[in-house]
Amino acid sequence: MALGRGSSRGTQKGHEPVTGTDRPTSRDVARAAGVSQATVSLVLGDKWRGRVSPRTAESVRSAAVELGYRPNLAARNLRLGRTRTALLVVPALTNDYFARVYTGAARVAARNGVGVVLYPSPEGVGPAPDPFGSARAALDGVIASSMAVGALDAISGDPAAGTAGLPLVMLDSEPGAAGAAATVNLDLADGMRQVMDHLGALGHRRITHITAAVDSWTFHVRRRAFETAIVGLPGAVAGREPAGLSVDEGLQAARRALTAPGPRPTALVCDDDLLAVGACKAVRRLGLRVPEDVSVTGFDDLALATAVEPELTTVQLPADEVGARGMSALLGALDGRPPEPPDILPVHLAVRGTTAAPAEG
Repeated sequence: MALGRGSSRGTQKGHEPVTGTDRPTSRDVARAAGVSQATVSLVLGDKWRGRVSPRTAESVRSAAVELGYRPNLAARNLRLGRTRTALLVVPALTNDYFARVYTGAARVAARNGVGVVLYPSPEGVGPAPDPFGSARAALDGVIASSMAVGALDAISGDPAAGTAGLPLVMLDSEPGAAGAAATVNLDLADGMRQVMDHLGALGHRRITHITAAVDSWTFHVRRRAFETAIVGLPGAVAGREPAGLSVDEGLQAARRALTAPGPRPTALVCDDDLLAVGACKAVRRLGLRVPEDVSVTGFDDLALATAVEPELTTVQLPADEVGARGMSALLGALDGRPPEPPDILPVHLAVRGTTAAPAEG
């Protein structure tokens, strides 16, 4: 008896593989494993625990592999009302931090049979337009990195406005934001404290903050943490220069800080590695040296942090883990699990070649 239309009979490890042009079905798997189709559905849908023995589950999985069975995901998703697709929204693709966030999210998604669409918002951290005719029909959920929750209304829906909302997980964004199923954040304040503790221990007291001129939670936290830390550093004198997120903007901000009237700062604390690289260029163009005359620190630990010479002292952010935790949180929301408290990941200061004790005082 054939296992399927147009199939020929054969054996492998006691199971009967299907050959020919027709795909094996769940009925074929059930017959090969000696179980019901309902049991096959439970096992391959990963809902067997407590209902099917581990031995039976392994037998079903082995039969499916040996027969070359692949579930009809389209039919299953139609029954479940799922697309098995998540949208990851980021402010831009020019920063490799977001590429690492995507890598972590995609790794967890792949293990769970979910696809990830990466979408850079054309407006950066502002309102993100719906990239589809209707995101709520095309997606199961949304993950957004370094954006305000309100920026996602057009995509995820706005329950307050009466539009059904997709599950939304926020990364590197304001914790506890209304409408978010979960948030995953980095301990940014501790990262800035580590920077300031490091510079203070070296003896720096004239420190200028090259702050990102971007209206987002992540940079607000960095600025507040700098202001708190400078107050706690005896004898410290702080400066502040805003800059857009680019190497050139960092260069111009650092030049302003280093050529302003009065004593020159001995350290520049930058909100981002792009700004820090620009600051290093400004120091050299003014005939000064890094770190002998001016120390420079960054934030994020982008690939360019170790591509420059001297290598950049910067706060390492585990972007890959942020993405992975975010995708896990979204899958939990889709499975109806209760929301967990905001997830906060530790960060670490990588001390490299751009910081040293000040030459004076």
